[in-house]
Amino acid sequence: MNLYLSIVEQTLLSAPVLFFCLGFGASILGASIALPSGVSKMIAIYLMLAIGFKGGAAVAMDALSTEVLLCLLVGVVLSGATPFAAFRLLGLVSPLPATDRAAIAAHYGSISIVTFTAATDALTRSGIEFSATMVAVAAAMEAPAIISAVYLLQRVGAGGQASAKRADRTVMQEVFFNVTIVVLLGAFVIGAVTGRDGLSDVSGFLVDPFRGVLCLFLLDLGAVAGQGLRTGWRKLTWPLMLFAAWVPALSAALVLLSALALGLSHGNAALLTTLAASASYIAAPAAMRMAAPEARPEIYLTMALGVTFPLNLLIGVPLYISLAGLLAP
Repeated sequence: MNLYLSIVEQTLLSAPVLFFCLGFGASILGASIALPSGVSKMIAIYLMLAIGFKGGAAVAMDALSTEVLLCLLVGVVLSGATPFAAFRLLGLVSPLPATDRAAIAAHYGSISIVTFTAATDALTRSGIEFSATMVAVAAAMEAPAIISAVYLLQRVGAGGQASAKRADRTVMQEVFFNVTIVVLLGAFVIGAVTGRDGLSDVSGFLVDPFRGVLCLFLLDLGAVAGQGLRTGWRKLTWPLMLFAAWVPALSAALVLLSALALGLSHGNAALLTTLAASASYIAAPAAMRMAAPEARPEIYLTMALGVTFPLNLLIGVPLYISLAGLLAP
């Protein structure tokens, strides 16, 4: 309990989380403080660049451990399998059409790199060690869920132009060449090639300003989440709200049991659990716009960004870190 309270304090009283709360609360009350879309995209690219580069540099200095490779295996399998379970569950609790269900399922199988970043920040502030190469696990978990969702869309497609779009190769291009994966993996490779010297050269740009930029990004993200919840809450039935809260919790529980069985360290188990419990709002929406143009973003984005993300940021991350500490060897 003392560990949990300490991590809650470290997380909730951290500047990035407080800036998120500021943006979220202000938008709920009607203020308009979201950044222009171009600025927001630039900041998101910066964060992915910094995360990927530091992870690649860590690989150059210390190759991927067996533990991280195990995390990679668990993460990829979970990401690919989650959309199938989520799709079936949504069919049981909601009358949503198949396209909406598949689009939502893609978001809950893929991951949120910002939630991952918040968890690494909380671990660092709490003095808990983790492998910097866990960013490779985050990158690998982006695409499998989207591929599974595209398969579901093709299987239940209603035919016509929408079905043709789903089958078009541009959908797969959007999966593998969306900005999140390209920048994250590209920066990871560059960091691995340049190593310690490369990290030293760009530390003034990618290391020192990182927390400040994260604060600005979470302020904007809070504003977007609050605005989405304020305007789109009528689309969210209680079953969908419960889905957005409990499916991530079930994924987290499954990964915690896997971490216990594999003997993962405290920090790595917490990060893998955080990834499993997060929901995508960058890669998955971009892919679903092409694969399922008739699916409604006011539903899947509001669920991922307006419900799941705040719950993870304010409650989930401290809880995952604490539980991982209790189960770690």
